[in-house]
Amino acid sequence: MISAHQQRLHDRVLEAPVVPAPSAWRLVGDWRVPVGGLLGIGFAVDPRSGHDLVMTVSTSGHGLFDAVTGEKIARDRDPDDDSCTPDTTPDLTCPGLGPVAGSRIHIAGLFGGGLHSGTRDGWTVTVASPEWPSHRVLLVKASGLHRGTHEEDWWHVLHANYSEFRAAGFSPSGHTLAVATSSDLTLWSRTAAGS
Repeated sequence: MISAHQQRLHDRVLEAPVVPAPSAWRLVGDWRVPVGGLLGIGFAVDPRSGHDLVMTVSTSGHGLFDAVTGEKIARDRDPDDDSCTPDTTPDLTCPGLGPVAGSRIHIAGLFGGGLHSGTRDGWTVTVASPEWPSHRVLLVKASGLHRGTHEEDWWHVLHANYSEFRAAGFSPSGHTLAVATSSDLTLWSRTAAGS
């Protein structure tokens, strides 16, 4: 049994259509980046440009994407079997590649782990599943979901009803929001954490 308040929240989320993120956030690339067999994602920082990087771990290898441009900057189709998936290490990490080779990247997704659910300046991401197994990803400013209005205080930015949900969260800088499903990666970026 759920309370009347919980029922109202359930109905609000269920009725909200998918909309573009607010103007502070820019969709990176052409919507979804296909990554078949995606298991999880993690963040790093490009030591050259300072851009957020997103590492993907899939059944067909590892990839590294620039979260500002969407460009794939490194790919390893045949990673070392002993560390190619995060479940092989106690801290759910995989070896970095490209400009972050030599480091370990924490991966969130099928095997657990987590990404940042909020930013320093008050943005949060909420994943709701009022019609499980479909997942709705909500970008929320302050406490907008509970008291605010859709498209003013919270935005339903992705409805994962086509593939299995893996992870959603912000980069440590708060400049990137990433959503991963078993088939793709979707990124939003902003230029400054205060935007």
